Amino acid sequence: MGELTKIREVSVNYHVSARTLRYYEDMGLIESIRSGDYAYRLYDEAAIKRLEQILILRRLNISIKDIKRIFDTAGSEVILDVLGKKVDSIDEEVSLLHELKKIILEFIDQIRKLDFEKETDVKRLYEKAKEIETQIAETEDTGGQITADHFMEVTQKLNDKVPDVTIVRIPAFRAVTSGAMSFDEIFGEFQSWQEAHNEFYKPIIFDAPDFLSEKNGQMEWVWRIKDEVTEADTAPYKIVEHPGGLYAAAVSIDGDDESGSQVMRKIEAWIEKTHFVIDDSRSAAAHMIYVDEEIKKGLGYHQMNFYTPIKLRTTDR
Repeated sequence: MGELTKIREVSVNYHVSARTLRYYEDMGLIESIRSGDYAYRLYDEAAIKRLEQILILRRLNISIKDIKRIFDTAGSEVILDVLGKKVDSIDEEVSLLHELKKIILEFIDQIRKLDFEKETDVKRLYEKAKEIETQIAETEDTGGQITADHFMEVTQKLNDKVPDVTIVRIPAFRAVTSGAMSFDEIFGEFQSWQEAHNEFYKPIIFDAPDFLSEKNGQMEWVWRIKDEVTEADTAPYKIVEHPGGLYAAAVSIDGDDESGSQVMRKIEAWIEKTHFVIDDSRSAAAHMIYVDEEIKKGLGYHQMNFYTPIKLRTTDR
């Protein structure tokens, strides 16, 4: 069979989380080996080589759905098609950014022509902005000048590329917790225990038993339980009262580290523009809707939801 590598070693060597490795396996991209008397996933040389291919394609921002198409098809036709469409997508985004740059430069030029020194009242800036809008709207789209309609079209297309962020309030709930664990433990012993008790602890709050937090290199899994469940039932794992609260939430369509990190950055950037701040007293978390195969078949990938805890910004006076 050759040398086998533990999931923790693969995670460290390739800078990819155990959760993402499990996701790739769930999607049928790689296969692990698990013996009946050994809880951890093991990977052979073929799986490692396949992982290297996946990571290269993900660095090119190729979707999981397209990576699966590439692996499932012999020959080069599919990968050439995927890469060709990726080039077209990059060209479109570059073109939109160039258009937006032209629009901003036009704004700068129009503003420089106006005299703000005589208008010290900040409230007058709104009227000035309307003047600029009117001038641009009345200018034909020639000679590098931009219409207001074109500005709205360009910015809308760019905004469409950004995942939506929503505010959700998760109610407090009673849950069994894994406690802070390493990657090996969370996807080894606890996952095996969790899978064995899946039916017993339903209903769950997130339609998937994996509300997962990560902090200081360790992970914690919380799983909602029924009121009648006691710690005698959950031993050796404890029962906690999860505080719930307000979260800024967004969806990663691929659910791996690369897309997950991008979504988290988008959420943080969005929060900075609001009257909210990140609530450091609670942990960010994620969950993947992998239980419902109908969702997976309909989308062609697993859906990962990310939650960042937030609270209202306070100002010291």
